[in-house]
Amino acid sequence: MSLLIGNNLVVSMHYTLTDDDGNVLDSSEGSEPLAYLHGGGNIIPGLEKALTGKIKGDSLEVSVAPEEAYGESRPELVQVVNKAAFQGVDKVEAGMMFETQSPDGAVQRIMVKNVEGDEVTIDGNHPLAGVPLNFAVEIVEVREATEEEIAHGHSH
Repeated sequence: MSLLIGNNLVVSMHYTLTDDDGNVLDSSEGSEPLAYLHGGGNIIPGLEKALTGKIKGDSLEVSVAPEEAYGESRPELVQVVNKAAFQGVDKVEAGMMFETQSPDGAVQRIMVKNVEGDEVTIDGNHPLAGVPLNFAVEIVEVREATEEEIAHGHSH
């Protein structure tokens, strides 16, 4: 009997992620399937909802709106800072990614959007914030999670 996908099950799937223009943003093609603990917050909420109740062997196409993926792009996360903030980096260029620590100690990833003289425009939004996401998914395996996986909140 096939297990219906639900909380505390490990799901393995192949997927291709595209944007609305059909550009491939990510894919498991040519590699191992992605395995995750369902209900553990390991994948975006919209995709997790769509997979609930499916079984091994199912294939589906899922469109996920930004609010159920990486959220809308927040303008307040785009800032202009002085190049001096990048101590130890020889050349700061658009497209570079950095990890910073916010005042509360949380690690935040930022992307350099633009460099003009000593002014660097940075963006703390996820690169896919505001982007509708389209998944083509094939469910390869569904199994019970181990106690250790449940305790750790992810598959092993």
